[in-house]
Amino acid sequence: MQKRDLPILEFDDDRNALIRPFHIFKPMDIAERCVLCNFGQAMEKILNECPHRLVTYFEAESIKLPIFEIEYKGVKIVLLQAYAGAPGSAVQIEVLTALGCQKYIACGGCGVLQKDIAMGHLIIPTAAVRDEGTSYHYVRPAREISANGRVVNTIERTLAEHNIPYIKAKTWTTDAFYRETPAKIRQRIDEGCVTVDMEASAYMAVAQYNDVDFGQIFYAGDSLAGPKWDRRDWDDQTVIREHVLEIALDVCMSM
Repeated sequence: MQKRDLPILEFDDDRNALIRPFHIFKPMDIAERCVLCNFGQAMEKILNECPHRLVTYFEAESIKLPIFEIEYKGVKIVLLQAYAGAPGSAVQIEVLTALGCQKYIACGGCGVLQKDIAMGHLIIPTAAVRDEGTSYHYVRPAREISANGRVVNTIERTLAEHNIPYIKAKTWTTDAFYRETPAKIRQRIDEGCVTVDMEASAYMAVAQYNDVDFGQIFYAGDSLAGPKWDRRDWDDQTVIREHVLEIALDVCMSM
């Protein structure tokens, strides 16, 4: 491994890390399909409507999240509340893959960088600017990472079948949403970013590393397209969030 001026660029392709998920977690009787959802209330609604079982817990030092397996339209799908932020998101994919999951859809909200994108409009990220740290430990340093084209096509096909409008877009993944400065926003817009999020590039990288299928669905939330931040009450959109989770489950069922 070559020493660099910046440690984050010192990529090591040795897969023999001293700690790997399979050292800790053993395969379980668990569905291969998994939806990672940021919306706790929407999950509660689905759990009230669908037969389900508690499989186990995703446990970290400061959090304990139940991992459910639901029966959705006759198909078994793992359902878990997703972490916010790249490091925790990557760990969830690692652990779930060790348990036996192989096909993932994540759903959540995102900020938009264009004024004409309405609240709740669906967005499929097709690439991400890697302005976070986690992805650099999984794939070689590069400015961007691409989404899994086959999974993007599956998402598109499902949305089309339901006559749901959407756009495909490059997203800007950042670790620090309190550091989305005007200069950075302009730069990301200039390089083609339409949205901003906190997980996409890390999700894509860890999925590539583990050779599992992964795709993501955003709904347009707050806006950073103007001179001031517009919250747009993005975190109070219960109906939209429930709808997005159902779409994510439909997509995952088709994978």
